[in-house]
Amino acid sequence: MAGFDKRVASLEEALDGLEDGMTVIAGGFGLCGIPENLIQAIRDRGTRDLTVVSNNCGVDGFGLGVLLEDRQIRKIIASYVGENAMFERQMLDGELEVELTPQGTLAEKMRAGGAGIPAFYTATGYGTPIAEGKETRVIDGRDYVLEHAIRGDFAIVKGWKADWYGNVIYRHTAQNFNPLAATAGRITVVEVEEIVAPGELPPSQIHTPGIYVDRLLCGTFEKRIEQRTLSA
Repeated sequence: MAGFDKRVASLEEALDGLEDGMTVIAGGFGLCGIPENLIQAIRDRGTRDLTVVSNNCGVDGFGLGVLLEDRQIRKIIASYVGENAMFERQMLDGELEVELTPQGTLAEKMRAGGAGIPAFYTATGYGTPIAEGKETRVIDGRDYVLEHAIRGDFAIVKGWKADWYGNVIYRHTAQNFNPLAATAGRITVVEVEEIVAPGELPPSQIHTPGIYVDRLLCGTFEKRIEQRTLSA
């Protein structure tokens, strides 16, 4: 069963084939459930001119924000600028191409890409700048915008547990975007907190089947809090 074993020995092996100009889909929500080791490895590789698809772009000095620091991202497709001052500055200065996308639409773009659906109609964004230049259609008396699916050259994903075969379980907020991203990459790389032997994961709890996963490795995580709020 060696051919089903998705484990790789290093971050370098996990990102083998990642080249300048590629599209990378990154899972996670804010700083929750982000593939932080893979992001740092992309920085260390120096891969440039990337198109990144993610809900947001980390914060200054952490998460996808580290790729902004080195000007490795050419374009980002996201739903939220967030707390990243560098993101905002590069966008306003015209250094970074930004395609702001409604959050639900972004999630559906990934899901559709993974499901082999090339495009879909949604009412979200109709009559706003989001719809400019896009095909529209009236269905059952309601206006819709045609949105195209997203596929990535690489998808980088963070899970909680996985078995050798790449079956993955996510915890809590990490279920936002990670399962969708995992289906939408030509090469999907997953980093997890623990890898177990096949048969140890309850089949009913698996969120991403191993058929979607190409490479798997174990990492350690900082799990930083984006905004810490304390009661008086």
